[in-house]
Amino acid sequence: MGVVRHVVCAMSGGVDSSVSALLLKRMGYHVTGVFMKNWDSQDERGVCSSERDCEDAYKVCKRLDMPFHQVSYVKEYWHEVFSNLLREYEKGRTPNPDIMCNKHIKFKHFYQYAVNTLGADAMATGHYARTSQEDEEVFQQKHVPPPRTLFRDRFEIRKPARLYQGADRLKDQTFFLSQISQDALRHTIFPLAGLTKDFVKKIAAEAGFQHVLKKKEHCFNYMSNLLKYIEPKPGNFVSIEDGKIMGQHKGWFTLTLGQRARIGGQVDPWFVVDKDITTGDVFVGPTTNHPALFRDTIQTDRFHWIAEDPPAELVRTQMMECLFRFNNRMPLTPCTVTLNLDGSVWVMLREPIRALTPGQFAVLYKGDECLGSGKIIRLGPTKFTLQKGQNCLSCPPKDTNQQHPEPFS
Repeated sequence: MGVVRHVVCAMSGGVDSSVSALLLKRMGYHVTGVFMKNWDSQDERGVCSSERDCEDAYKVCKRLDMPFHQVSYVKEYWHEVFSNLLREYEKGRTPNPDIMCNKHIKFKHFYQYAVNTLGADAMATGHYARTSQEDEEVFQQKHVPPPRTLFRDRFEIRKPARLYQGADRLKDQTFFLSQISQDALRHTIFPLAGLTKDFVKKIAAEAGFQHVLKKKEHCFNYMSNLLKYIEPKPGNFVSIEDGKIMGQHKGWFTLTLGQRARIGGQVDPWFVVDKDITTGDVFVGPTTNHPALFRDTIQTDRFHWIAEDPPAELVRTQMMECLFRFNNRMPLTPCTVTLNLDGSVWVMLREPIRALTPGQFAVLYKGDECLGSGKIIRLGPTKFTLQKGQNCLSCPPKDTNQQHPEPFS
């Protein structure tokens, strides 16, 4: 009889992780379920939601006759995710906490706990994503430390694990996995890779997981918690078109580009198009598709390539055609990427996109492969700025022969 592989499955108390554990058991693995607590919070009734989720996860593990553990990363989450959110918002940016949580908590601390403390051969999560590896390849992987230089030794022969979109494109979660390490990805199994959400629910129903099927998917309310730690800085809503003060806001860090600005006394909706964190002014435009919301160029910080090295085409020519998104729900958009010497990239979009936002992540794809991501740190000019420039160029020149009175001698 062959060796029974030990897989540690991240259990959230939801339907996806519950079905993932069930499928792993059906594959014949020795499965251990682990619930992660990342935050101390209570709902409006004073009930801790994480305790409720933990209990639901425990019920699934008990039903599947699996060992169950719980581990707290409250301190790590505060220092590596939430504190970063506070700094980003104070800089006027809009960060993505879900990407950072996967990078620092689930695919770093939890991964290390699964392998080093529980002795797992692999870890598993309920994400809708897939890799280039078969399960048996995952078990054969050895720990390889990340490169200390910008790019890996070009003479080293290696076959990195690739991250691909899952079968359910509507639920695909590669966007949120775009910052995870190569080492963690090589040791991860995604049991839901080839399934749709509807089929996962069907499996859960047949397995008798009624308590998780009835639950609504809930997300951590970052904004309500941020308000406890960031002091509001009121300021003016200013029209981007004529500089007129339209009203007052209670704090610019709660506002992000593209959202509707709630301005009293205005019949028509206005939308946030820019922020000045020095003055506290929030610039607004009168329509949801105002040209001040559209740009076609961004720059990221040092780009995180999931394979650790940039694609060979990009290294060879410094330019590459691929696909882009900065929001998980937006369609993939064709773009041209330019690689900079410091590892950052410029992304030039085929068509301008609405509300590109500093602090969000530019995630790149080649076909259905997720290449990685980089945080947006700089925006190109808006259509509105370019139109104003063109209008200035088309203005008739001033009459330089105009008569002026002679100065007194």
